[in-house]
Amino acid sequence: MILFVRDLTVIDFSYLCSQRGLLGESLIVDVELHGDLDQASMVFDFGLVKKVIKKVIDSSIDHALAVPVASTASRLEQQDAVTRVHFNSARGAIQVAGPGQAFALLQAQQVDLQSIEQFILQQLHGQLPDNVKQVQLTLRPEASQGFSYHYSHGLKKHDGNCQRIAHGHRSTIQIYQDGMLSPRLNKFWADRWQDIYLITTEDLCQPDDLQWLQANAGDLCSRYQAGQGQFEICLPASHCEVVPCDTTVECLADYIAGALKTLNAEHHYKVVAYEGVAKGAIACS
Repeated sequence: MILFVRDLTVIDFSYLCSQRGLLGESLIVDVELHGDLDQASMVFDFGLVKKVIKKVIDSSIDHALAVPVASTASRLEQQDAVTRVHFNSARGAIQVAGPGQAFALLQAQQVDLQSIEQFILQQLHGQLPDNVKQVQLTLRPEASQGFSYHYSHGLKKHDGNCQRIAHGHRSTIQIYQDGMLSPRLNKFWADRWQDIYLITTEDLCQPDDLQWLQANAGDLCSRYQAGQGQFEICLPASHCEVVPCDTTVECLADYIAGALKTLNAEHHYKVVAYEGVAKGAIACS
């Protein structure tokens, strides 16, 4: 017997890629449970499917940085409660440091759908009843006909896992000019923020201010203290955009709307900015 749940949850996370560098991603999770019926004539209670499996995903990879530790591009240092990741990509070296819980360490040479699925299955081991013989996961991006971009960021003021300095999203954007959807403006911002790391101005720091990392020439550095601990990141300036606001989706929508109005005050703009799948904010200017 097979029990299935579509759209079980969405994983919002970032990962390290040898070609594209630091990437934000959002993946929808579908699950199938293969097994025998239990005493209640079920493979597994639907209510428990989401509670158990989503909890494992949320605590292991959601809002974390996925690191392919078997890659020759990766170098990992762990001391006490601090994890330091050094990664060489075609876009330059990326360094991230923070509490160990902010990282998902994949025993793989690259982060892809298969290695993520395998990682989650490993985390699920022993969490399901004995009558469940096999778990099959399907990870998929949101189907979208519009423009989207991958971005990473950190929200130091957030009480939850969004405070982690390197997590992210694959996000759709819809920009309207005078009530009409503007393919030109949507493409411009999607291209501008493709594979970007967004830094709040107040979180920038000088290389000498870093405690755990050593910046390279041409890097931008960010460091902050949050509820889960201290976080640091260094990456090439060409991989970043510095914004004068927090990088919540509300602030980013407002930032884009304001930038459009500054460039051409004669028009009215509406920006529909998404944070991953099916959630976001709207700002007008």
